Amino acid sequence: MEKFIGQDIADVNMRKIFLTDNADAVVEKTYMKPYSASELQGKKEDLANVSIKIADIEQKKKAAIEGFKGELKPLHEEKNMLVDSIKAKAELVTEQCYRFTDQEDGITGFYNADGALIESRPATADEMQGNLFKINKKSDNKQSKIQAS
Repeated sequence: MEKFIGQDIADVNMRKIFLTDNADAVVEKTYMKPYSASELQGKKEDLANVSIKIADIEQKKKAAIEGFKGELKPLHEEKNMLVDSIKAKAELVTEQCYRFTDQEDGITGFYNADGALIESRPATADEMQGNLFKINKKSDNKQSKIQAS
């Protein structure tokens, strides 16, 4: 088959009539039609313009996202702390606590300001060394018990 038919007819409408009259059938068909050099250049210019617009919008989008991230960050941190607190059913606090050592049982306990035991453990060697006040207090307790009997 020939590559081109009716190229010698310059008028486009006349060429269509010639092709219609001589074809076995006229059908709808989808295919890739090559661009002319000027059409291709126009498409390249369109692409450049669209790319510039996209870059501008992407830059605005990035700035907006950074703004939203700045607003969301403290909220996410607060949410995470609340979730952790709910999971633990308690909160982590730092406050003054009061240590008591039971010399007889060898146990040291820590109490908060409410008087609630928050931790107990075996007493260390230096906690087991009694001081004069504790020794006197022990003696007084023994004497009180003896007198009460």
